[in-house]
Amino acid sequence: MGGVLSFAAAPPPPLPPSAADRLPVEDTHKDDQSEKVEKPAGEVDWLNLPCPTSYDELQREAMMSLKPELFEGFRFDFTKPLNTKFSLSHSVYMGALEMPSQSPETFKVPTAHYEFGANFLDPKCMLIGRILTDGRMSARVKYDISENLTMKINAQLTNEAHFSQGMFNFDYKGRDFRAQFQFANNAFYGGNYIQSVSPHLALGGEVFWLGHQRKSGLGLAARYNTDKIIMTGQLASTGLLALSYVHRASEKATFATDFMYNLANREATSSIGYDYLLRQCRLRGKIDSNGTVAAYLEERINLGVNFLLSAELDHWKKDYKFGFGLSVGEF
Repeated sequence: MGGVLSFAAAPPPPLPPSAADRLPVEDTHKDDQSEKVEKPAGEVDWLNLPCPTSYDELQREAMMSLKPELFEGFRFDFTKPLNTKFSLSHSVYMGALEMPSQSPETFKVPTAHYEFGANFLDPKCMLIGRILTDGRMSARVKYDISENLTMKINAQLTNEAHFSQGMFNFDYKGRDFRAQFQFANNAFYGGNYIQSVSPHLALGGEVFWLGHQRKSGLGLAARYNTDKIIMTGQLASTGLLALSYVHRASEKATFATDFMYNLANREATSSIGYDYLLRQCRLRGKIDSNGTVAAYLEERINLGVNFLLSAELDHWKKDYKFGFGLSVGEF
């Protein structure tokens, strides 16, 4: 299901940012403006509803607070712009990798890798590529075929058998609706549609088919948003229910909470988080029903230079993760 629930269908690669906003339409009836009758304040123009958020980004505001980019160890990112459209990136990571285990204790092994990337950004086209020293490669493509139609490609290649992935998306943006068609490896096919039914409420649904596993499913979703609050709900035929609520307390402070229930194993999880912007830093954190507490700090030292701090504490499993890093350059 889009966003949080999409893993119920298949494990597709992460999706790129949504398509660019539509260009403003020139008014060709300026001479008729004097003949138009202004609508009373508060009256809804049902023929001119806003375009909703794409189906796979219904919970993007909640995820900003509840899913910070936590890491363990040391990280250094450097981005060198070559011109206004092309840039190169270098990333070094040294930390620990968790190993699967049957015992409740967490086992970790030291790991380190270097990542090289190339980025091309254009108003109509975005190309991003990454390659790691362990042989993993990833690529993301976004191309605006027209003002309303966008093509997205995501690919991940690994040395391990059956772990490489690829997905094609075609997104269509209408005046008050969005539609998306997806197909990927493992004979995965999916589609979703979301429609604004009022100035603040949008309803949608999705359907998918996973050919290799001979599984199909469908989902329903709703999103209600105002200037201060955002509420979303998603339900999948696989038995997953996801709810989220976001409250903008001010221009700098945002609070979010979510709830997820899995009918198959009768498990429920919930979390509450915050996103606070200061003059020189951004602080995000959360605590969930499993007792895990996390925080992520981005401190701007200078223009294009950010200092990173990450912490995640799981007292039940006695698993503690701390990380620090430096990010230089922007693209």
